[in-house]
Amino acid sequence: MEPAEVGAGADLHLVLDGAGSRREQLMRALRDAVSSGRLAPGTRLPPYRSFAADLGIARNTVGEAYAELVAEGWLTARQGSGTYVARRALPLAPRPVRRKPPAPRRVVHDLMPSSPDASAFPRAAWLTSARRALSAAPSEAFGVGDPRGRRELRAALAEYLARARGVRATADQIIVCAGFAHALRLLGGCLRGTVAVESYGLGFHRDLLTRAGLDTVPLTVDSGGARIGELPATGADSVLLTPAHQYPTGGPLHPERRAAVVDWARAGGGLLLEDDYDGEFRYDRQPIGAVQGLEPDRVVYLGSASKSLSPALRLGWMVVPEWLVDAVLAAKGARELRSSALEQLTLADFIASGAYDRQLRRMRQVYRRRRDQLVATLAERAPHIGVSGIAAGLHAVLELPPGTEPAALRSARRLDLAVDGLSDYRHPAAAMPPRDGLVIGYGTPPDHAYAAALDALCLALP
Repeated sequence: MEPAEVGAGADLHLVLDGAGSRREQLMRALRDAVSSGRLAPGTRLPPYRSFAADLGIARNTVGEAYAELVAEGWLTARQGSGTYVARRALPLAPRPVRRKPPAPRRVVHDLMPSSPDASAFPRAAWLTSARRALSAAPSEAFGVGDPRGRRELRAALAEYLARARGVRATADQIIVCAGFAHALRLLGGCLRGTVAVESYGLGFHRDLLTRAGLDTVPLTVDSGGARIGELPATGADSVLLTPAHQYPTGGPLHPERRAAVVDWARAGGGLLLEDDYDGEFRYDRQPIGAVQGLEPDRVVYLGSASKSLSPALRLGWMVVPEWLVDAVLAAKGARELRSSALEQLTLADFIASGAYDRQLRRMRQVYRRRRDQLVATLAERAPHIGVSGIAAGLHAVLELPPGTEPAALRSARRLDLAVDGLSDYRHPAAAMPPRDGLVIGYGTPPDHAYAAALDALCLALP
């Protein structure tokens, strides 16, 4: 007997084969579909007349199979509304015994760094820009995406970055990506040899470079940022820096070192990867301009909306020297696969309308107030703890007495407080002795939860 299959236009695909009559084959196939989970409880089955036509069997055969499965409890029939998979239909086979997964760590007070206040996302303004962008979007915006990113966003970014960050670039030098990590993966495929990195930084950034086949060597970080004088001896072909606000230790790259890294790149054809992750958030004076403005041909400028708006947007950008654009696009591929064209158009309108500037000004006030509250609380309740990196950004480093970081982290866990230890950021090959500290993110908690988080922090300190 040849197998019979539901036609392509039906809601349900079944194969009737094996021993027995067509009614028995159909009942067996429906039981299997229910017990395997392909037909979920509450699913409405096709009317038996159309189902019979799709299967190529008699209508009475389907009707009888439905009726018998209703009697067995697999299906339910509702007068005038159809036949459904029973809500309590059970699999024929016993369910496997599964071990209960370990409970996730409980977090009551979240002071993890690198995240903005999610509750502060400008929903109304973003929705306004989304409506305008969707209304004005050309038809081709709904087709295959340009790997460079939407022209509207690149033009808006070129104007904004020139005005606010001192970046010198045209829209054709800007490549939209899905955040900093995506940008680093793309650049990793274009670089060769060794990349110098700061001795304190994010480990997963170093891992991205390592997975791209690159070696990383550390540059010592002090109060003036990375020691650029160490760079020539490393033999590195490129260097990854956070010049505006060293992450995580705090300060900006000293002006003499900014000039020195540009001289190094010019003299040897080196490349600076400039991570400007929170360059807009400076509180005590005007933001420091991007190093890219000093030497656009030897610097790749990297930014994103993760801190200024939300990491959920998955939108970032690279400003790439003209000679490197084609290589980065080749690494990205022939079409845009990661960043939504509609969100790109929305961000373009958000920037062009001035809403982005207004959001940054508003959040600078919020984060500065939280920073001041952190500093005041520590001065009152833990005056022996030093605080650094407070001039900018969304985090601060609490300097701990030597050897006390592990105990402070254990105390934090007992208090359901999420914080980072400074040792987690240290490059394994860093020459200087490790420092004990906590990296505190004051951007993460909403306003109503911030005071309680600071209370827990003070209890966790040595």
